[in-house]
Amino acid sequence: MRWSIASVLTFALLAHVSLAVAKPSPDQLMDAPVLREPSAYRFNTLELDSADAARHYRIWIGQPASVTVDTPVAYLLDGNAAMAALDIDGLNRLAKSPAPPVLVAVGYATPLRIERTARTFDYTPNVAGAAQQRDPLTNVPSGGADVFLDLLTHTIRPQINQLLRVTPKRQLLWGHSYGGLLVLHTLLTRPELFQAYAAASPSLWWHNGVIDAERVGLERRLQGSRPTLLLMRGELEPASPVAATQPQVAADAAAKHVLASLQNIGRLQTQYTVFPGLGHGPMLQASLRYTLESLSQQQPRP
Repeated sequence: MRWSIASVLTFALLAHVSLAVAKPSPDQLMDAPVLREPSAYRFNTLELDSADAARHYRIWIGQPASVTVDTPVAYLLDGNAAMAALDIDGLNRLAKSPAPPVLVAVGYATPLRIERTARTFDYTPNVAGAAQQRDPLTNVPSGGADVFLDLLTHTIRPQINQLLRVTPKRQLLWGHSYGGLLVLHTLLTRPELFQAYAAASPSLWWHNGVIDAERVGLERRLQGSRPTLLLMRGELEPASPVAATQPQVAADAAAKHVLASLQNIGRLQTQYTVFPGLGHGPMLQASLRYTLESLSQQQPRP
């Protein structure tokens, strides 16, 4: 797949004007007008629990008018926030594009925009040798990325395919922040799961950059896969949540390091896109819009 980059400045400028720069409140309620107002997309909802019944998922499936095996499917992490970031005009534009994607927003059964405890566990990799798997920022349990990926690919995706009545050829995984960390973890450890990966503002600082070691052996794991990676960050994003007190740290150093380490892997196509004038919070909506617009312009490979 090739990513279209011609309109990234337009997306960034629009997002800069329309998005609040302030971080959302931890208890901000989810507000998704696309679930209340008519559009060219039709939405269904699926609910299920994790195997240990500790986490409760709500998944929104948005379908364009026609779905075939060539229709791309975009799996969106932080599904509650992703649904809130969509708008009617954007969905109607997607519906008229060359390849309108199916949207699968994987969220949680909560009225909140972000379910912080559950996502922290689901989106973070296991840290080898750690006495306890705990998030360094919040101290809540972490390290459940592979458990979540098993649920996503072995339980959720078969139900989505059954609903669509097709097995799609092109599937993308998008995530922001900790979700972006999970996107990279998936690409580096199980690259065959998706054909395209879109990591927005990934938390590369997490546990002192533990994700960096996961790229070892990636070329061997790719085997017959030829995935694409779209790595995105905002121009105003710090290198980490504490980087504001560490001005000597280049804000984009970690992202450029990841990109450099992957660019010479022949079976992997990479793109790095910086959004002018955007900080961490606004990057969720801006990166999601850009990813979906880019995906919708791509024609299937012969």
